[in-house]
Amino acid sequence: MRTWSADYLTGPDPDLGRDGPVCPYVGPSLRRDLMWVGRVSGVHPWPAYVRLVVEDALEVFERLPPEQGGGAVLRSLVTTLPDLRDFSLIDDLHDELKTRFVERGFMLGQFYPGCKEPGLWNKDYHPLDSPIPMIVVRTMMATDFPFLLGRPEWMAAYVKKFAPGLPAHVRHVVVGRLTASADIDVPAYQLQSEQGSAALGSRNGSPVHAGPRKAS
Repeated sequence: MRTWSADYLTGPDPDLGRDGPVCPYVGPSLRRDLMWVGRVSGVHPWPAYVRLVVEDALEVFERLPPEQGGGAVLRSLVTTLPDLRDFSLIDDLHDELKTRFVERGFMLGQFYPGCKEPGLWNKDYHPLDSPIPMIVVRTMMATDFPFLLGRPEWMAAYVKKFAPGLPAHVRHVVVGRLTASADIDVPAYQLQSEQGSAALGSRNGSPVHAGPRKAS
């Protein structure tokens, strides 16, 4: 886990679709010892037991230091299942429990060999394809927007976290508009010229605009 994180996640990948490391938070997290890793052994672990472990991770993660400040966003809690061969268990638990994590302001990620979830910058890049199966808990970031459009309750949690100053009735309207269609395309991040009218932000001085990808 540490080797993959230090050698791969902290470096660039030509298929990523942008400059910089695969995950810009992993390097600082490792340097500050803010990545916690646990292990569930067995080729066929009891699903109910793994579910309890992931549910426990929700409570444990909230108490990991530091709970405040910039270091809080660098925390991650990783449950590895290195012997697992049937990765449907990870997908099933992710689908079942994601809402509970999102409602607390956290993200629940499913990683395993061959995971086909697309990346934000390149839909043909698969950032959750990892050498060993794992379930990862981390803090919700503003860039997680595309992953939360699938359900109104996810978007409600996102808007509540990142737009706390909005009145409740305004947040309700925003969520309703964003989730009005179940089969909408979610923007992928792409570079665009300075004159682009669809700019959503910038990276290294270059605006970013939307291209289609499906919500996960």
